[in-house]
Amino acid sequence: MLEDLIETFPAERVSLGDLLDRLDARAYGMLLLVLALPMCVPNVPGISTIFGMLMLFPAVGLLTGARRLWAPEKLRAKEIDGAILRRTLRVAIPPLKRVEWLIRPRFSALTRFPMTIAVGAQTLLMAIILILPIPFANWPPGMTVAMTALALLQRDGLLMLLTIPAAIVSVGSVFFGAFVGLAAVNGVITWLQAIWQ
Repeated sequence: MLEDLIETFPAERVSLGDLLDRLDARAYGMLLLVLALPMCVPNVPGISTIFGMLMLFPAVGLLTGARRLWAPEKLRAKEIDGAILRRTLRVAIPPLKRVEWLIRPRFSALTRFPMTIAVGAQTLLMAIILILPIPFANWPPGMTVAMTALALLQRDGLLMLLTIPAAIVSVGSVFFGAFVGLAAVNGVITWLQAIWQ
């Protein structure tokens, strides 16, 4: 599916609406996977905010049990760099192929409604973390959402259970990132005060 997606968007710019329309038919799992992958590899600063905002919609959809994804036209009109999207997918495909054999249908009830209400709530929390401008807080929630997406795609309830400790680590990364950020700001303020005096 990801390889097909690379061929689908050869242009320099890709509208988020086109991306959502292409992925909507492939279910929430595929959409979440594509949105999470850029968070799992080194990428352009600030992209986590855009993709985190996009994650809000499938998260709310899972939370409410909606069958069809909706996003406002203003958000759909935004564009991302097609080269960045293709590069991210190409980097992600080889490791996904290596772990694909580990993921298979089991405890499938954990990946279906009404359990997806809890999945949606967890994904919503991860999306909010990604939107926040906190250092070192992108990778853990990105990995958590990628695991959630794979669990949904393959109906793997065991993998879905593993997303719970991953989400806990993601929340911890917020506090760690906030601590590091505040320490850096305090250090700069102290240095400026020393120079001023």
